[in-house]
Amino acid sequence: MGNLLKVLTCTDLEQEPNFFLDFENAQPTDAEREVWEQVDVVLKDAKGILDELQAYKGAGQEIREAIQNPNDEALQEQAWAAVVPLVGKLKKFYEFSQRLEAALHSLLRALTSETYDDPTQHLEREQALAKQFAEILHFTLRFDELKMTNPAIQNDFSYYRRTLSRMRINNVPAEGENEVNNELANRISLFYADATPMLKTLSDGTTKFVSENKNLPIENTTDCLSTMASVCKVMLETPEYRSRFTSEETVSFCLRVMVGVIILYDYVHPVGAFAKSSKIDMKGCIKVLKDQPPNSVEGLLNALSGKASRTELNDNSGCS
Repeated sequence: MGNLLKVLTCTDLEQEPNFFLDFENAQPTDAEREVWEQVDVVLKDAKGILDELQAYKGAGQEIREAIQNPNDEALQEQAWAAVVPLVGKLKKFYEFSQRLEAALHSLLRALTSETYDDPTQHLEREQALAKQFAEILHFTLRFDELKMTNPAIQNDFSYYRRTLSRMRINNVPAEGENEVNNELANRISLFYADATPMLKTLSDGTTKFVSENKNLPIENTTDCLSTMASVCKVMLETPEYRSRFTSEETVSFCLRVMVGVIILYDYVHPVGAFAKSSKIDMKGCIKVLKDQPPNSVEGLLNALSGKASRTELNDNSGCS
């Protein structure tokens, strides 16, 4: 936490946006509707993905028994039969990450366009799209939290790949091989090898969006991210705004979105979120987090602390 605290004392910031972003009830205007409907199709599947991931138990017992008894064909078949449908689920989660990245691109295209003069106007006047962007971030952090606490995911997929490779060498036909071919298996394996695969997908997707839209200044994207972080912070620390939340779940939602967008900004911005020149009030964001019940924000604080400790704080050489 040392680096994090050091950064927090050295931030110069412009005037923060001050408006209420209605995460609970924002509805699309006619101008937003086309993009909103495209993204809504993806977000409708997000809860089901989280439910399936939360219920994912893995085939640990079957795999252990098969490994301990390599000559028992019945146990090998039981382990394979248990793993194949699970790999189908893991493939589904991976494919959803690709859909989520495409939805993110649609939202970034809308929220960074020249329709309005600055990101504050975009977020204030396109609240339904801002809400969807927040929902993507909320889903992403929740997915990664569940994945990190479930080692069965990587164990199951590793066993599937080893067994499939062995079957191919022995010319044994494998039921389920068509489910995931070798090229797709490599991509899925890389996806789950990351500690936070969904956030990595969004981070890479945002970087890709910037690189593919060279006519769009990178500041359009990074300012959109920093403004979203500021809006969340201001709503959480302002009693007038916070009292308008009808559910405590909206507070948790807002906290998670704030942290997610900070991490995205840190990934995309050339100097990161924790440098002196950052447009995000990191000190204020950390204070908002620490003002919550400790058990509810420990993971979020750890996520930010981890990012800070890995960030080169070159801009802080003048701070003491």
